[in-house]
Amino acid sequence: MRSFNFELISKNFYLVFKGLDETILLVLLSLSIGFIISIFFALARLSSIKTLSNIVYYYVFIIRGTPLIVQIYLFYFGLGSIKFVRESFLWVVLKEPFWCGVIALILNTVAYTTEIFRGGIQSITKGQIESCKSLGMKRFTMYYKIILPVAFRQALPAYGNEMILMVKATSLVSLTTYMEMTGIARNIMSKTFAPVEAFVAAGCFYLFLNFLIVQLIKFLEWKYNPHLRIK
Repeated sequence: MRSFNFELISKNFYLVFKGLDETILLVLLSLSIGFIISIFFALARLSSIKTLSNIVYYYVFIIRGTPLIVQIYLFYFGLGSIKFVRESFLWVVLKEPFWCGVIALILNTVAYTTEIFRGGIQSITKGQIESCKSLGMKRFTMYYKIILPVAFRQALPAYGNEMILMVKATSLVSLTTYMEMTGIARNIMSKTFAPVEAFVAAGCFYLFLNFLIVQLIKFLEWKYNPHLRIK
């Protein structure tokens, strides 16, 4: 029976650490771009224009109804097998595993975050909206000053969960041969035949990143929901 090698774990920490910046970059790009797109998609989903609302509805349904790994494979392996794509300007981006992973992560988080923001917007009472209208607020001002800030506060706990899920989802990008933390851990495992030591090191870094996210969400809830503070 093989013993647990603590010395190997310490060595793996340094090796996996080299991929930490790549993982953070994947998370930041997917969440920041996805956050902005999700706001517009949530508004489109609630739009009175039926066609626009239906397009977003079916987009969300398809993305949420299929595994992220399938979406990543479709972008990296599927599109690359199409001659038209390989001969177009899109191939400059789609031939890179990093950008295929980023695009798949963005599309995935947009679907979930759209529904989170939609729920936040719908949680606003009619009384608040009528108060804005009675003050003569324009539609843009009402959304910018009242509806979206309140909706964001309501959506914070659910969006915090989405952020944590996206950190863990970045590990799937390693299946496109991209060397982020999980990719490096798999490479270490293939060389040392010590999977536990390799993935314990990677798991600690993922746990650390998610710990930071939890603290960030707690701080934002404390800052933007003063009425919930314990005195």
